[in-house]
Amino acid sequence: MVRIKKRKRAFVDQKTCVACGCCVKVCPLQAISVVNGIVAQIDQKRCVCCGKCAQECPASVIEIREVEE
Repeated sequence: MVRIKKRKRAFVDQKTCVACGCCVKVCPLQAISVVNGIVAQIDQKRCVCCGKCAQECPASVIEIREVEE
């Protein structure tokens, strides 16, 4: 039997992100940056999915989801 690993990941809806930078300010590991002043981007290798960014986002465009790996 094959075990499927599940892991939490943070995702930004890039179509509706307003690049306000609120998520960048609250990320304890500096895993988020605003690219070209257009959209927030999450470094998945640094992100621990604490959810602070999703809670702080005024546009509610960041979501923490479980994904299979």
